[in-house]
Amino acid sequence: WMHYSPKVKAKSAKLKHIILVGKGVTFDTGGISIKPAADMWEMKGDMAGASIAASALISAEQLNLPVELTAIIPLAENMPSGSAFRPGDIITMASGKSVEIDNTDAEGRIILADALHLASKEKPDLIIDVATLTGAITVALGLYAAGLFSTHDGYAKLLCSSGMKTYEYVWQMPLWDEYDKLIKSEVADLSNLSGRLGGAIKAAKFLQHFVDEKIPWMHIDIAGPSSPHDLTGYTKKYMTGYGHRLLVDFLIRLNRES
Repeated sequence: WMHYSPKVKAKSAKLKHIILVGKGVTFDTGGISIKPAADMWEMKGDMAGASIAASALISAEQLNLPVELTAIIPLAENMPSGSAFRPGDIITMASGKSVEIDNTDAEGRIILADALHLASKEKPDLIIDVATLTGAITVALGLYAAGLFSTHDGYAKLLCSSGMKTYEYVWQMPLWDEYDKLIKSEVADLSNLSGRLGGAIKAAKFLQHFVDEKIPWMHIDIAGPSSPHDLTGYTKKYMTGYGHRLLVDFLIRLNRES
């Protein structure tokens, strides 16, 4: 839990309070639903969302941006063990909702869900979560762009504009109610994974169930552009740090256009 308030607060207007939630899976083997061994080393980058949430808050402090920021960073390591979740387990979340664990490699949405519930209790003006959440978003958008899911068109438009300026592109994906059918469970309120189709959307819909519907929310799935690739000269071997410039520019623009 990190918090920032500007040293010199504006007298004319109330500061917006924004909560950044960053997925912090420090290493993701997939758990009992273990991943293939090839290139598994890249899964130390499954905490990219956490690093971006922290770095954006630090930059806001360095720039003394006129916004109140909280970063909530759920941390875990997803490993097979005697106490690990198993496919078929039913767990109760912090919100009280029950979840059927269909696949233990869909762990990120589990820790994010509790963090989003906690964020909602703070009643901020906006919640933004950043996560290397699904391989499915790379199937949809490749490595050039992150998937954006938003309940507020104004904030989404502003973030897309920041993406164009910083070359950290985002593309808005649907959050239609019809997709809720794809995460239904016969034995719990929700399933953490079901079937192959619409994987990134299903993950976003799962998270949406843990956000207060009265609070604007944006989910940024950075699994593609945060991963090592050779699309630019500085990202060939390691995680790219995608999302830092995007969020900092968004925070600057948010203040100017408020």
